[in-house]
Amino acid sequence: MIISLPIEDRPRSYAFYQDALGLAPVGEPDADGIPEPLQFALADGITMMLIPTEGFGWVLGDQPAAPHGQSECILTVTVDSEAAVDAQTAKAIAAGAVQVTAPTRKPWAYLATFTDPDGHLWMVTTTD
Repeated sequence: MIISLPIEDRPRSYAFYQDALGLAPVGEPDADGIPEPLQFALADGITMMLIPTEGFGWVLGDQPAAPHGQSECILTVTVDSEAAVDAQTAKAIAAGAVQVTAPTRKPWAYLATFTDPDGHLWMVTTTD
């Protein structure tokens, strides 16, 4: 399974996903030092492919992409403790994320949300 997201800047996204979420890139580096296509391993058999906006538009055809800042999905990272939520959120913000909701306790979990540099919404949550 591949989850594809549009991006504006390959080097910025390449650095962000490694620094903010600790994701491992997939593939051999191209001439610019970044794998082409730019993909990160999420789990066994699941990768996230980051496609420059113009290429993403080509794939969509007449289907419009969500405008920057409008979320059609929430990408979630599950961690094992409240401290890990706090640490992951702080790490993402330091790497360029914009905090949407501060870490908070809800009846179902402890969580926080932020947007990556391209406006995609991410949630970091505990398993409880």
